[in-house]
Amino acid sequence: MSPRPSPQPLSQGERGLSSPRPLGEGPGERGFELPPLAAYIHIPWCVKKCPYCDFNSHAAGPSLPEEAYVDALLADLDADLEHVHGRPLTSIFFGGGTPSLFSARALGRLLEGVQRRVAFAEDIEITLEANPGTFEQAKFKDYRALGINRLSIGVQSFQGQKLQALGRIHDGDEAIRAADMARAAGFDNFNLDLMHGLPGQSIEDALFDLRTAIAQQPTHLSWYQLTMEPNTLFWSQPPEVPEDDILWDIQEAGQALLAAEGYAQYEVSAYAQAGRAARHNLNYWTFGDFIGIGAGAHAKLSNPDGRILRSWKTRLPKDYLDPAKAFQAGERQLTADELPFEFLMNVLRLTDGVPASLFTARTGLPLAQLGDARREAEQRGLLHPDSQRLCATREGQLFLNDLLQHFLP
Repeated sequence: MSPRPSPQPLSQGERGLSSPRPLGEGPGERGFELPPLAAYIHIPWCVKKCPYCDFNSHAAGPSLPEEAYVDALLADLDADLEHVHGRPLTSIFFGGGTPSLFSARALGRLLEGVQRRVAFAEDIEITLEANPGTFEQAKFKDYRALGINRLSIGVQSFQGQKLQALGRIHDGDEAIRAADMARAAGFDNFNLDLMHGLPGQSIEDALFDLRTAIAQQPTHLSWYQLTMEPNTLFWSQPPEVPEDDILWDIQEAGQALLAAEGYAQYEVSAYAQAGRAARHNLNYWTFGDFIGIGAGAHAKLSNPDGRILRSWKTRLPKDYLDPAKAFQAGERQLTADELPFEFLMNVLRLTDGVPASLFTARTGLPLAQLGDARREAEQRGLLHPDSQRLCATREGQLFLNDLLQHFLP
């Protein structure tokens, strides 16, 4: 019998972008297919900084520089247009921070400017992150009228004591009202972000939060474990969280409840009703391309000559808004040796994996490059021995870091 694993640390919320690593030489021209293109737009201001949050977010002052920031975002996009290569945007994700602090007028001007520069796919998915403490009915109706057709609402918990421990500005009743207002504003597709493994949380507490979330009838749930991240208050002053056995029991009971209620797990921390998986995040997990604009935004972009680039923008809003400073803080080209790991650390998060042919389509490398590492992972029971698919076993998903170790360059 395999040892009982500790629950797999999960990403905070719907976003899960890879951090850049040291510069290397590129793989050269391989004639691979250009993948679909998405856009991530970062709005870095929040009402207050939460003690667990390691995203690039900053407490907002009495007013936000909306006009200047929209101007900067569009100028930033102009500099990245060389990477579009005629592709339409299949999705846009407004992340933060709290993008719902911005007015509908500012977001409308931004969306209009983006669409003038890059075509939108006919069925484009446009997601806006929002926190319950920022909901105003008229404002969200205006967002919907702009073409924003999906919300991601950062609830985290419905219990007052847990929300206070997390430093959230809303209470449980406000979280429920936010879901009601989302529907009333015309959003028939919305995600609720929910955490487990919270300070002092029992299995009953965690299931109460899940049942309350399910009762709001979201089309999608992101349910993930609280982790202590560097450069956060919780890292330097960690709260007391449940022991591993309790965390594991919470995860098992929660997954069973979600499945029984019609929310299929399609990724490590993502559960959706039929046909409602987040297309933007599926693009990440299938190694698609995404432009990243805004303070601290990351991008992954492919070129027809086979080069795959990761880039990142300057983090501090004051620097991002400074016309004397460049938007881009760094760029690196992925090497042929790195590509198997880079590809697999994304696609193996998907519970059903991907067709094996996608490896060559996205990287330009022959499937044989996975070679001995793939066979060893299969022999250890971490990867399904299926010549047509790349898919982690249940054991492989529980020990995903162990599985990925096989493919390190």
